[in-house]
Amino acid sequence: MKTAKLLVLLVAATALAAFFALDGGRLVSLQALRDSQATLAALDAAHPWGLRAAFVAVYVAVAALSLPGALMLTLAGGALFGLGWGLLLVSFASSIGATFAFLAARFVLRDAVQARFGARLADINQGVARDGALYLVSLRLIPVVPFFVINLAMGLTTMRTRTFYWASQLGMLAGTAVYVNAGTRLAELQTVHDIASPPLLGAFVLLGVFPWVARALMNHLQQRKVYARWKAVRPSTFDRNLVVIGGGAGGLVSAYIAAAVKAKVTLVEAHKMGGDCLNYGCVPSKALIKSATLAHQMRHAQRYGLHSIVRASEGGPTLFSFKAVMQRIHDVIAAIAPHDSVERYTSLGVEVVQGYAKIVNPWTVEIALNDGDTAPQGQPKVIRLTTRSIVIAAGARPFVPPLPGLDAVGYVTSDTLWDAFAKLDEVPPRLVVLGGGPIGCELAQSFARLGSAVTQVEMGPRIMAREDLDVSALAAHALRADGVDLLTDHKALRCEIVDGEKVLVAEHAGLERRIAFDQLLCAVGRTARLTGYGLEDLGIPTHTTVQTNDYLQTIYPNIYAAGDVAGPYQFTHTAAHQAWYAAVNALFGDFKKFKADYSVIPWATFIAPEVARVGLNEQDAQAHGIAYEVTKYGIDDLDRAIADSEAHGFVKVLTVPGKDKILGVTIVGTHAGDLLAEYVLAMKHGLGLNKILGTIHTYPTLAEANKYAAGAWKRAHQPHKLLEWVRKFHDWKRG
Repeated sequence: MKTAKLLVLLVAATALAAFFALDGGRLVSLQALRDSQATLAALDAAHPWGLRAAFVAVYVAVAALSLPGALMLTLAGGALFGLGWGLLLVSFASSIGATFAFLAARFVLRDAVQARFGARLADINQGVARDGALYLVSLRLIPVVPFFVINLAMGLTTMRTRTFYWASQLGMLAGTAVYVNAGTRLAELQTVHDIASPPLLGAFVLLGVFPWVARALMNHLQQRKVYARWKAVRPSTFDRNLVVIGGGAGGLVSAYIAAAVKAKVTLVEAHKMGGDCLNYGCVPSKALIKSATLAHQMRHAQRYGLHSIVRASEGGPTLFSFKAVMQRIHDVIAAIAPHDSVERYTSLGVEVVQGYAKIVNPWTVEIALNDGDTAPQGQPKVIRLTTRSIVIAAGARPFVPPLPGLDAVGYVTSDTLWDAFAKLDEVPPRLVVLGGGPIGCELAQSFARLGSAVTQVEMGPRIMAREDLDVSALAAHALRADGVDLLTDHKALRCEIVDGEKVLVAEHAGLERRIAFDQLLCAVGRTARLTGYGLEDLGIPTHTTVQTNDYLQTIYPNIYAAGDVAGPYQFTHTAAHQAWYAAVNALFGDFKKFKADYSVIPWATFIAPEVARVGLNEQDAQAHGIAYEVTKYGIDDLDRAIADSEAHGFVKVLTVPGKDKILGVTIVGTHAGDLLAEYVLAMKHGLGLNKILGTIHTYPTLAEANKYAAGAWKRAHQPHKLLEWVRKFHDWKRG
């Protein structure tokens, strides 16, 4: 393949060199064309089809090789063949030649360019996929941009060949017609500037801008069409600037931003303020992990030179009260709850209404209050608010698989276990966890450390499948070391009760396996809350999430979605991140709209050792065809980790080959989620590994792992030839 690419480059270079060596510029001048017009006309009279075929072949070759002369050939087409035939021949020849140039650039250069700058070109590729034809037509309509540059540049993108061809044919048609027509008046032309006059160029610029104006007009008409059936109910005035549905991270941040800029905003929450994160997810799970970690350290105190405490089941004293552990979790929730409370947000200027919200039209939200204030008929009191804009931040709920017998045996989810297990006197003796994702892994390890016999069932070949193989393997080893019976490639088939005992039946390698349990935890993922908010009646598209554009708008430009309900990520911090865009666009979008930026999204799984990541990992880079280089530093060599008896894990950094630009980082180790912040900052602000290496890190800290990873990259990129000369210099200095 390299030979073929070199051959294409050689042909192009030879043709270009020959053109200038043979003074090709003289042959394609206006005077040369005028001088040869009579000869060519005679040839056309004698061999019309032969001359036409030769003309097309020469034009295609000139355009394909990006040689000067296409303009003069266009004039020649008009002079020789007239407006009709000239326009036909030139239009097809120029488009075919341009397509050959496009394909040549793609064949020779695109893979190398995409491999080197793939991450940087991701937005361009997405734009080309979405609006490439419109963009190309606009460029073709503006002759200020050299066409050969457009041909070569487009070849480096992901634009489809047929799209390039028809957009080029269409876009060049107007300009081609002007120049072919000018060729029919060849004797009157003194210079090319007689054709490309300022008024004409100005007209072309306006013509080039027209597709964008047309697109804006189409968007306006589409909006009118979307809103048409609601035209009669559009309010002339509005009660609110913004109504936010959902009091989780996305909704709280949206409402806070609106209040901060003095907009009149109402936040509607049907259940608990703080949403899933405070009440069922991040906060309670981390409180559980802390208790489980301490219990684990007490049982392994010999690692720190202390006496270990044996489990009660092994003859030791009772280590803890499970009820006390669960009570502590609820105490932690209660301690954090004021941060997200009705009182706090009311003090910030947000009107908080507790009830069930339904969007009845694009500007009206109906709220069934759930505060006990009911109408005489016993139905919840309903209020209606009109609003300029709406943000849907309804969150997500645990997905419960349609497993036969599941309801009969009973189950808990990551939402319900906190109340259900708080009623237990002891930790569940036998716990089955369905799912090998982050939630399942965190809870499986925690309950195993608290004394449950945990069986974790994952249908896929490995847990934490979004991470690299080495990360997944290390996580699996850690869970098994804590006593989790980890069963991968096991598909849950059904649940049964046999002789009063609950059993999960799973399939592995064609055979059924029966797993007895006392409690079953479903942790196979979460699904967006998409029903009950009026989305169906409004016709807002939903699949697994509410469908939005880059600005987080639904098909109704004044209705936005943020957080888990919008995707693509289900993290508290990304919900808050999206909320900024949704709120600002909703309030100020008439002046300026901002595309949601997902370029630097960090996340962590809080097992022990923690797994944290930002940007690409190896399997993502390979899937997207992005070239990368790996630098890996083992935390087992870090002084602080050794002192803390936490010397396991690694820092893995992906960089652009030969450069210190960071593409992504994965950290496995204690406090990995905290250590990742330095890389998140670096990627956000375009700082490379050299900057991290040049930053002073306190000794001894875990954060030094980041510096040592940067140092490992630096050692791998030493300027060996320069250092050899430096060695010779020092030898010379010693005499």
